[in-house]
Amino acid sequence: MTLTPIKTPLVVKKMFPNYIWDIASANKTIYLTFDDGPTPDITNWTLNTLNKFNAKATFFCIGNNIEKHPVIFQNILEEGHSIGNHTHNHIKGWKTKTEAYLSNISKAQKIIHSKKNDSDNTINLFRPPYGKITTKQGNSLINKGYKIIMWDILSFDWDNKVSKETCLNNVIKKTTNGSIIVFHDSVKASKNLQYVLPKVLEHFSHLNYKFSAITF
Repeated sequence: MTLTPIKTPLVVKKMFPNYIWDIASANKTIYLTFDDGPTPDITNWTLNTLNKFNAKATFFCIGNNIEKHPVIFQNILEEGHSIGNHTHNHIKGWKTKTEAYLSNISKAQKIIHSKKNDSDNTINLFRPPYGKITTKQGNSLINKGYKIIMWDILSFDWDNKVSKETCLNNVIKKTTNGSIIVFHDSVKASKNLQYVLPKVLEHFSHLNYKFSAITF
């Protein structure tokens, strides 16, 4: 069993104050995020599900997946969701030299902008795959204008040892106002995601929360 906590401890957030772990809000707001797409079928299912609840989210996309599935990427944009960079090849910062890591991110960023088909260069959100990034890498990205988006809640939807019921409970019990929640629009996570996401949207909608995209 993983030792990674479902809810990020306050001490961790204070250790890395330059990273964004949650977003304070005067209103009841939750920030859903989806990593690793775009993915055939699963991303479009996610978009359709969000649309049913008038929910907006943030998709941290892999550059290589954008290249392979440009139409799905356009669907995300057309639905009004925000986009974040998740590297080109889902590489692990702790095992990659800084220069190579930044180059991989830059490659993904160029693809993101080329597929957007407009002059908007304000996309500046980044999430490190696995949450593993060195201090040097993080500082370099921040100096380049990126906002490094981490999380308040990990759903563990990708973990095949976590049942769909436990996955749902992870989110329902730990989420609070301003939480950034991690899901994955990936094949690996699809079984849990397709059970959990509609129930999370329904549960918090009944509590009068809104679901917003992350924008800076």
